[in-house]
Amino acid sequence: MPRFEYTALDARGTESTGIVEAATQNEVVAQLRQQGFFPTSVVPEGQGKKPAKSGKAVAKNAGAAKSEKKGISFFQKRTIPTKTLMIFTRQLATLIDAGLPLLKGLTVLAKQEKNLVLKNSIIQIADSVQGGSTFSEAMGQHPRIFQKLYVSMVKAGEIGGVLELVLTRLAEFQEKAQKLKNKIKSAMTYPLVVLAIALLILVFLLTTIVPKFAKIFQDMLGENEQLPGLTMGVMAASKFLMDMFVPPTLWFTLVLIFGIGSGWWSLNNTVKGIDFMDRMKLKLPIFGDIAKKGAIARFTRTLGTLVTSGVPILQALNITKETAGNVVLADAITKVHDAVKEGESIVSPLEASGVFPPMVISMVDVGEETGQLPEMLLKVAEVYDDEVDNAVDSLTSLLEPIMIVILAFIVGTIVIALFLPLIKIIERMNTSQ
Repeated sequence: MPRFEYTALDARGTESTGIVEAATQNEVVAQLRQQGFFPTSVVPEGQGKKPAKSGKAVAKNAGAAKSEKKGISFFQKRTIPTKTLMIFTRQLATLIDAGLPLLKGLTVLAKQEKNLVLKNSIIQIADSVQGGSTFSEAMGQHPRIFQKLYVSMVKAGEIGGVLELVLTRLAEFQEKAQKLKNKIKSAMTYPLVVLAIALLILVFLLTTIVPKFAKIFQDMLGENEQLPGLTMGVMAASKFLMDMFVPPTLWFTLVLIFGIGSGWWSLNNTVKGIDFMDRMKLKLPIFGDIAKKGAIARFTRTLGTLVTSGVPILQALNITKETAGNVVLADAITKVHDAVKEGESIVSPLEASGVFPPMVISMVDVGEETGQLPEMLLKVAEVYDDEVDNAVDSLTSLLEPIMIVILAFIVGTIVIALFLPLIKIIERMNTSQ
């Protein structure tokens, strides 16, 4: 019976070769596929291509490939946009679901990827997989692109043999998380932008318009003339603001700005500062409620997605803690983890933390009792997604008229303050006639 040499890839994308006896090449392909392999080459024995590269040539090519991967990496960012990673995840899930081997799918995506950072990472991951590493291990070598949550879910998918399903869930998770993040960011950004515009208008009026009117009043009424209290207050504010940009007050202003900037940096880059800021975010009158709901939605979705994908509950809680995005919530998750480790339920530490609303605790309790905790967590995430959407929409519609009123009040106050002396001047002119 004829003998055929074959080259095939297994489910992990690892290449293997061998010799099989069969009547035809088609029979060889059928046998390999039944064994879980994906044949890439089947030829009669003795006709296969043999590598004829010397050691120097191999080293030269390896060096060229390495330099090609690095390219201008010194000048590149080490991270990639969330949308780019989302597209890559969904495309890889589609290719694997269509029956393409993992290694081949990575090669295809690397060729078409325009983002150089992700392209180089995919090439390196493909090399690691071809060298015998698992997909999750290869991804773990690029922590700035593939976070622990991502790697853990991929590992669970590999173990369970449902990698394409896990990748699809990952893409959906990223899409929902990014949508929620954008919603919260837009809710926080709008009032800050309007406030900044209001301050710029205020500075312009106080430094440009008010001084000119002050000179007119001084020339027409004299220095001894008593101006209305509102006008005097606006002119004093104008003088104070202009003095801030003239030495020696200028140096005090610069030191003050530097001090505020340093304090803000400390709040956002030290353990105590981050803890303080995160607690304050949750206590803000309106935005605190939105931030809290967003954090709960992120927690429940992350934990639900991990557990559904087959990640053990303790490991899932550890990953969720690292991706919580808020120190207060991370502390609560730590307590949950410790309680579960001791054999307790999730509900008691959740309730004791004081962070989670009664509805969340009740739904988690029901999920534990019915054995449907992952599904219940994902339902909670959907509920809070909707609540955040509604809260942001309501806040945006409420902020628009409020900001307009604030702008009108600022401009109106300055205009009235400037017109009061003008009325006095006009009355004096009429009296003298």
